[in-house]
Amino acid sequence: MIYFNMATPRKESSTNTENLQTLAEACDVNEVLAQISLRWKMQVLYCIAEGISQFSTLKKAFPTMSDQTLSIRLKELKEEFLVIAEPVENTTPPQIRYIPTEKGTQLLKIILDLHHWGLKWKMVGTNYCTMNLPRLMEEDRKEK
Repeated sequence: MIYFNMATPRKESSTNTENLQTLAEACDVNEVLAQISLRWKMQVLYCIAEGISQFSTLKKAFPTMSDQTLSIRLKELKEEFLVIAEPVENTTPPQIRYIPTEKGTQLLKIILDLHHWGLKWKMVGTNYCTMNLPRLMEEDRKEK
């Protein structure tokens, strides 16, 4: 069982801890979603894949994110083998560049698919289910 870093420690006897454990045991997807859904994590990975590969430029991309949070997310991405850190040659002081791994690149493809799915199906400020039910039922009939 993997327990994720939280801003405040969870009590082992809390209902939330029991719920997280039950969900993780019921389906590996829940554990994966909990791991990748930490604030800023996928946004940082995406920026690294797009070439924003150093701490200072990542910080500029997310000016409201604290240095501590960025450091933690980069550490997590490295520990999960989603990025590697390599030194930038001939820099003083020494600088680090982050590069997505194959594992990170594959995860980003899935995240981008989720993003496109969300853009297609998300409707802000309306009850999507009831509003589009007749259209969805018609599409379902056509497919049969």
